[in-house]
Amino acid sequence: MSIDSTDRVLIEALQGGLPLVPAPYAEVADRLGLTEAVVTDRLAAMKSTGVIRRIAAAPNHFQLGMTANGMTVWDVGDDRIAELGAQIGALPFVTHCYERPRALPDWPFNLFAMVHGETREEVEAKRAQIRDLLGEARRGDDILYSTRILKKTGLRLRKRG
Repeated sequence: MSIDSTDRVLIEALQGGLPLVPAPYAEVADRLGLTEAVVTDRLAAMKSTGVIRRIAAAPNHFQLGMTANGMTVWDVGDDRIAELGAQIGALPFVTHCYERPRALPDWPFNLFAMVHGETREEVEAKRAQIRDLLGEARRGDDILYSTRILKKTGLRLRKRG
């Protein structure tokens, strides 16, 4: 998985985000002296080879009114984590879901799912839906509410001097 100089310039141009215009790939292409097709084809190729994983929006949930944000944490059997994680991750109100190793004896949780809401009551109702989905597979759970906004960024390449 290697990139050439054009891929590198493209990644550098996009690492701060897509321009908020009706045709963002055309705008990037114009800035780089490429065609829109070259930009989209190269991004698709880098995605298919694993050089980049995804291109996605990273909204600021607080600015959208979602100020009660909670990371729900679950203790489920390792033999079912992939199945259950896929089900939780497919819920429309879960923004990301992933497996993490336990840190026993203090931290028994191995499945994490981020939930956003305008109130803690809304988040707790969504947490209850996850609890219902897990049923008897749930051995324990907790929730960690956000107390501040952390800067969200993707990969940053150093510009070659």
